[in-house]
Amino acid sequence: MTGNEQPDAPEAPRVILTVSDSVAHVELARPQARNAVDLPMCRELRSVFEELDADDGIRAVLLSAQGPAFCAGADLKERAGRDASWVRRRRLASFAAYETIEQCRHPVVALVHGAVVGSGGEITLAADFAVAAESTMFRFPEPHWGTVGATQRLQRAIGKRRAKELLFTGRPMHAAEALDLGIVSRLVPDDRLAATGADIAGTIAKAPALAIALTKRAVDLGGETDLDRGIRIEMAAIEQCLSDGGWRDGVERFAGRSENPGPHRERPGTTEVEER
Repeated sequence: MTGNEQPDAPEAPRVILTVSDSVAHVELARPQARNAVDLPMCRELRSVFEELDADDGIRAVLLSAQGPAFCAGADLKERAGRDASWVRRRRLASFAAYETIEQCRHPVVALVHGAVVGSGGEITLAADFAVAAESTMFRFPEPHWGTVGATQRLQRAIGKRRAKELLFTGRPMHAAEALDLGIVSRLVPDDRLAATGADIAGTIAKAPALAIALTKRAVDLGGETDLDRGIRIEMAAIEQCLSDGGWRDGVERFAGRSENPGPHRERPGTTEVEER
């Protein structure tokens, strides 16, 4: 380097992590590219969620994006001039990123808006559930790009036949249809997305951390087996809660609420029940 040359400026992060009041906020931060997923973003997503998974102080994770689109899919521009071996490694990096989101022991809530295309849908489905702005549009066009993607999480969320129709046609899907299919759990006005996410994360954060973590694990593991084995998984989680002793706090809170019901009025002949 000569005296007149300047070192290259470091690339801006593709993923930004902030933590406030035990809630982690993870943002896709490539708005100039509509948050298209490239190799650096894959690596950063994996690194961020590995960090969050190891953090005992985190109670909930909100996954959102900067700019007008949540994620416009894979960045196909980065594949220009690459060989098949590079593309294969790039796809494996994306699978690893999605898996790290899915395997995070803390609840992960995706807050989606604008365009959610291809890889954006994978990220959405890797979260525990998603809340969408009413104007959100989904699309799974991988076959029309000459590749294969979204064939596994999508069918598990909405069924094989519906997944095939969306993948074969690549048609746009409005947020209301995504709600009906179960891709998202709730629709909110666009200007209420962030506030709704904050409310959800705050509610989750109030629950005992161990009970939430075990509930997430029991649901995930139970979904991979039959009911009998699923009940055994749940019973093992219950035993772990009993050993921890934190369940007593829940009983005490419920007892205190019952003794001080405030303006609540029970209907004649009904009894409030917390658990079966």
